[in-house]
Amino acid sequence: MLTGKQKRYLRSMAHHLDPIFQVGKGGTNEHLFRHINDAIEKRELMKISILNNCLDDKQDIAQELVEGTGAELVQIIGGTIILYKESRDHKEIQLPN
Repeated sequence: MLTGKQKRYLRSMAHHLDPIFQVGKGGTNEHLFRHINDAIEKRELMKISILNNCLDDKQDIAQELVEGTGAELVQIIGGTIILYKESRDHKEIQLPN
């Protein structure tokens, strides 16, 4: 579980990142979870954008992504979800206490 201080730190790091994945009208699925897991293992911090044609609620999509990938939700802002998951092999981000 991330603290408020850690979330602020991760939001500041994610500010300059571009979204890597997009969730469209098809919503989320196992294929998307697998790709996000592979990418987040290397990056630790990732933005995912929700397209305008997606009819699902942003909160629901974020919850599905968290459950499907095991990552932690940092923020939902507009149509963008920021996820963090500590990497086993490529750890670069040192979270504040």
